Amino acid sequence: MKDEDEFLKQMENLQVPEMNPKEHPKMVKMAIMNAKRSAALGVWLIVVPCYFLLCVFMYYFFHIHTGWFGAMFRLMESLEKTPGISFLGPIILVVLPIICIIINALAIIHVQVQKFGPQQSKAKEFSVTIKVKLWNILLILLSLAVVFTFIAYVMTENISIKN
Repeated sequence: MKDEDEFLKQMENLQVPEMNPKEHPKMVKMAIMNAKRSAALGVWLIVVPCYFLLCVFMYYFFHIHTGWFGAMFRLMESLEKTPGISFLGPIILVVLPIICIIINALAIIHVQVQKFGPQQSKAKEFSVTIKVKLWNILLILLSLAVVFTFIAYVMTENISIKN
């Protein structure tokens, strides 16, 4: 009985932490997308362009014209020459990595706007926070490399055709 009385007395003397309900929403940082799901989806969006780059590398630098490398290279050439589906090549090689960049950036970037002062309209603070999620950052960098590689390829191809 003595322990129970002491317990009740301790519970009555506990101090409840104060919480301002107006400050609480400012402290919560919600991601627009789930980091793990966006990384998994990003892997699927970047696999085909990376595989195509590997095939082109093997085709031109190691002169492997047979097997999977040659087949992928010929498939992309046939997509480019077919009138109805010639737009699929740029979509697969440029748009999918750009989508990968967007969804992974949405998963790790948090934007916050805070208003200060009694009037709350004069002073504002804009904060951008980036969560360090290795897979998401790695996929963003890889996607950027793929997009810049294809843009550089298109630019050099157009320059060499004009000359």
